[in-house]
Order: sequence, then C-alpha cells, then structure tokens
Amino acid sequence: AATSLSPGRVAAPPPMAAAATGTGGQTLGRSSFSRAASSKTASSSSSPTASGVKLGPNGAAFVSSGIPDLDRILDGGFLLGSVVMVMEDSDAPHHLLLLRAFMAQGVVHKQPLLFAAPMKEPRSFLGALPAPVASSKEDARQRAMGGGAAGDGRASDEGLRIAWQYRKYFGDERNSNAEHRDNKQEFSHDFDLRKPLERHLLNAQHIECLSTQDVDTLHDLQNRSSAFLSKHQRKEGGNLSAGRIAIQSLCAPQCGYFGKDWDMVSFLRSLKAMVRSSNAVAIITFPYTVLSDSFCKRWQHLADTLLSIKAIPDEDKDLAKLLTGYQDMVGFLHVHKVAQTNSQVPTQVPVILEASTFSLKLRKRR
Repeated sequence: AATSLSPGRVAAPPPMAAAATGTGGQTLGRSSFSRAASSKTASSSSSPTASGVKLGPNGAAFVSSGIPDLDRILDGGFLLGSVVMVMEDSDAPHHLLLLRAFMAQGVVHKQPLLFAAPMKEPRSFLGALPAPVASSKEDARQRAMGGGAAGDGRASDEGLRIAWQYRKYFGDERNSNAEHRDNKQEFSHDFDLRKPLERHLLNAQHIECLSTQDVDTLHDLQNRSSAFLSKHQRKEGGNLSAGRIAIQSLCAPQCGYFGKDWDMVSFLRSLKAMVRSSNAVAIITFPYTVLSDSFCKRWQHLADTLLSIKAIPDEDKDLAKLLTGYQDMVGFLHVHKVAQTNSQVPTQVPVILEASTFSLKLRKRR
C-alpha cells in the first residue's frame, strides 16, 4: 500500500510556473530575435544540487516529503531551512505515515538523518520505514509518452500505437532519453508500506538516533541538533546538499521534561533559528491535546509549515454519502500554513491553496 492525498473534487494547486522573460527593441549587429538562456541551466550551474534536492523560485530549494501528492500540494515539497510541525490525532497514529515517509525518502537519497523519539531504542523504529515501490521504470516511460495518468484500455492501446509509430521515425532516441531520466535519482518516491527498507541502507553512518524518553532536559537534543546542523551550513557556491531532522511526539508524557512548557518553546525557537541558516529540514510531530491552548498557539506560530492529521470515524454514513472513495480513506490532512522563506510576500500573508483539507488514502497496488 502506498500513501496518497486527494482533495476530493478540488484540484491541488499546480506548481508555480517560471515567468518568461524577453527583451524588446533591436540590438546593433544582432537579430532582435534571440534565444533566451534556459533558466534551469543557469540555476543548476550556479548552485549544483545533490541528490534529492530540487530548486524552486526565489532561490528556494526543496526536499521531498516522501509523498508525491503532498509535494505537489506544498508547491515543491518541504522548503530547505524550514521547520515542519504535524499536529497528532490522539485517536489514531496516522502522523507516523508522514514521519516514516519523510525519513525513508531521506534514507533512499542518502541524506543525513537525525531521529529522536520517546522510546528506549529509537533505532528500532527504522525497521518500520517503508521501501520504495519497485520497477518504476515502466511508469516513467509511460509518463514520458503521455500515458502516465490511469485511463481505460482503449486509451492505453492508442498511446502504445502512437509510441510505436514515432519509433519508426525517431529510432531509439525517445527510449534512450527515457532511460537517461530513469537513471537519475528520483526526487520523490512512492513507498510500499508492506515492505521495509533494505537493512544495508539502515546501517549507514549518516543516521543518528536519540531517545527522549525519561530525559529531564532538552539540552542533549539541542546539542545533538546543533552538531548535526553545523555540518549542513549554507555555503556560497558549494554543493547544495540537505540534512533531515525528525522528532516524534516532542511533548509526549513519556518525556522527562513533560510539563516544562517554556523549556520546550525555548528549544523550538533555538531549533528554528539553527535550521533557518542551514540546508536542512526539521519535522516535528506533537500531541497538541496535552498542551494548554496558549502554548499550543505558540507552537503553531513557530512552525514554518503546519499540518494536522485527523482520523475518519468508522462507518460514518453521512460522511460516506458526501465523499467518493470513502472506504479507502484513513484520515484527513489539513494544511494550516505553508513556509514562505525567500519570498517577497510578507510572512503574515498566507499562501492561498485551492483546498486546505485533503483525504489520506492507502493506495493498494496489484
């Protein structure tokens, strides 16, 4: 099963298109019609990117959330230098789907990972990370031929016929281009929740784990985070790599510092400042129901991207009538705030999405 998000009948906002640029008038000795340089080439040459990093507008860079649908909803993925917070649902552990996908995507891209959780052996959680769906080359070829979207058998056959007709004229050029794209590391993967990641990937040296259970203070977590982020400071002209920090249930009652609200707020402020000046993303899940209303609001304001998960009640007949595909839904994902670092738009002006609530589904694969 793979995780997917759907806004129902409301389409997710399309990725922001780059504005076309041109010059008017004529230039002495040259034609007035000149080919503009590719923006993609210019950006890639000035800022070489490592595996799993995608450049965006306004000099922004993104890493994948591990869920392709969520990357499209957020207009690129999780912004480098941002803190993502996920409000947990006390009735169901669906927040772990987001956390596992985020961590698994980083491991697949060999991006350094720091994981903290309120359990005695947090490294055991790595065994629950899903493996990417195998044999995606054929899907990539279909997308390259324009047949990526699922359709009926007649449309599929027509696409195959057109592809074979083109092959007579262009030879194997299209196939070679498709294979070249396949050999590149994918930015975002579909993950099979039934299959764990290969063990050799989990034994890598770039994965650090830390327990927050029965720990009286946040000093150790803050020091480990500081040391981790110091390896991913932004450098002009350097290779644009990325690190990931994943903190599960930061304010859980199992933590020894539970109830020290101001200490947790101070840690969040410090972490946000450190992440902002680094090439890293931190995702934090927290059970908001254990916080007071005032401190819960403080946590929400400190988040660059704020999400929440809500489980769907079992056998809700009224809801089943309103939503198509109700039987496949496991919960709702609410997008409360989207990071806007490097944007000329004032930070108090929110990004307006075409939909703010999305259904969370587990897609079954044959």
